[in-house]
Amino acid sequence: MGRKKKTLHDYAAEFSELSVKRHLLERGGGEEEEAAAVVETLYCTSCQLPMRVRRDRILEHLSSGRHYRNRRLLRQHGLRAPLLLSAGPDVGAGLPLQLDAHSLLSQPSFVLATATGSVPSSPSYPEPLAAHRPAAAAATAPPREDPTPSTSAGCPSALAAFHLRIAPAPLKQAGRRGAAAEASDGPAPVLWPGSGVGLALFGVGLVNKAFFQSLMEENGCCLLYVVEDQLEEVERAFGAEFLAGTRVLQQQDADVALNDQRVSGAIICSPPEEASEIVIDALRAGKGVFCERLPSLDRQTAEACFDEADRCGRPLVCGFYKRFDPALQFLYKKVRDSQALGRIHRISTISSIYPAASLSFLKTSGGIFYNAAVHDIDIISLLLGESAPDTIFSLGHAFCADMAYLKDADTVAVSMKFRSGAIVTLDVSQHCTKSCDQRLEVHGSQGTLRVDNQNPLGITEHGTSVSIYSQTQADRYRDAHRELFRHFLRTLKGKEPPVITKEQFLWTIQVAAAAEQSWRNGSAVDLRSEAIDSSVIKTEIM
Repeated sequence: MGRKKKTLHDYAAEFSELSVKRHLLERGGGEEEEAAAVVETLYCTSCQLPMRVRRDRILEHLSSGRHYRNRRLLRQHGLRAPLLLSAGPDVGAGLPLQLDAHSLLSQPSFVLATATGSVPSSPSYPEPLAAHRPAAAAATAPPREDPTPSTSAGCPSALAAFHLRIAPAPLKQAGRRGAAAEASDGPAPVLWPGSGVGLALFGVGLVNKAFFQSLMEENGCCLLYVVEDQLEEVERAFGAEFLAGTRVLQQQDADVALNDQRVSGAIICSPPEEASEIVIDALRAGKGVFCERLPSLDRQTAEACFDEADRCGRPLVCGFYKRFDPALQFLYKKVRDSQALGRIHRISTISSIYPAASLSFLKTSGGIFYNAAVHDIDIISLLLGESAPDTIFSLGHAFCADMAYLKDADTVAVSMKFRSGAIVTLDVSQHCTKSCDQRLEVHGSQGTLRVDNQNPLGITEHGTSVSIYSQTQADRYRDAHRELFRHFLRTLKGKEPPVITKEQFLWTIQVAAAAEQSWRNGSAVDLRSEAIDSSVIKTEIM
């Protein structure tokens, strides 16, 4: 049996901004009562406009600036919309609105006839092949109104000058995930001609600056949506020219982006405790997902995200950016492929981050072990070809009062011993004052390779009071973030699978959890025999 055709009342029940209006249609047959027919029309309650009975046109209207303005006026000024009938099909025609037949039927495909009468079929229109209108039609259409509201009457927001289309959507139904799952059953996202890969960005405040630059410089993609509740974060992060064709949505309206078939990839920059739900919703909507940080700090939740990606057949790429750094990739080829150092005896890393992260970021990042150390753990596992150490021991301290208040450390030292005998030490600090310090040294039976700090001057300083060249973390790993983002775009196009596998990710966060557990308990953790206490995996942040 085929799927049941949706009625006007079904659409009105699904979208809270819509309702069904009943009209008494005069067909010009005389004064007899039989000359009238009752018809029902799908209407937008805020704009008082009839709607095409098509899901894509409904979503397009609900995302338009005119709809946002009308809805805002109704809410702010208490204006009352004309009376509309409820979504029930059994509403009587006690309050009919009489319309002329010619004026009502001049609106194409808005009206469906009820059993009380028949209505001549409306003219059909061919569907456009692309999301945008042809140039000729655009020239004759009236100019779009600027939908961006100002935050004050006297001083409009800087965001208003961006001419962003801030697009609200229908209020979410209780079965939000069910709607996303229904969308995943449809065809794969379509890339419209000339627009590149369509992307939606979730969260702005926590995004790495190097990744922002890669997103804005890459020519093979088109940012269609930014989902962010704090509009000032969007102002701070992007420029008006870049966001000329981008819609800004609030988090409650994220389904507009997920249901848009032009969007083939979702970039998740939300905190780990929020990211997993968005990841799963995006995968079920048929989107590939790039998690700029971690999809979750919990092993089981992260595993569920990867399993959902396998079930939906869409890529899930995690933000372990250091493995895409050109210098570290060269080192990996020397150590693993050519075996230039022989058997690895010892690896030491120094990672001092500059500038220090903001307090708002630290509150939601999961702590120093998940924010910083996890990337070094990933690199160590690649170089050694071993998933996890046998023993791990950590020391740490909070030199900054803010870090102590968050019950986190800003400086840690992690020692690990692997089954091969290799000894690894990680020195991680978020309390760097002049320039980032990023070094890695690998000692083997046949030599040593070292990755030193990199700067354009090529000058090494020792003991100077003023930094000769102050390099930020974003500057140091700009190429790594660019290559990681390009890797994600290639996975969306089906050119390559995600290089970061589920097993690699799960082992990495398990080692980070063990390192944090060792620091909090003040004792070594034996990963061969002790199960990690899941209650202390997440940093205790109030």
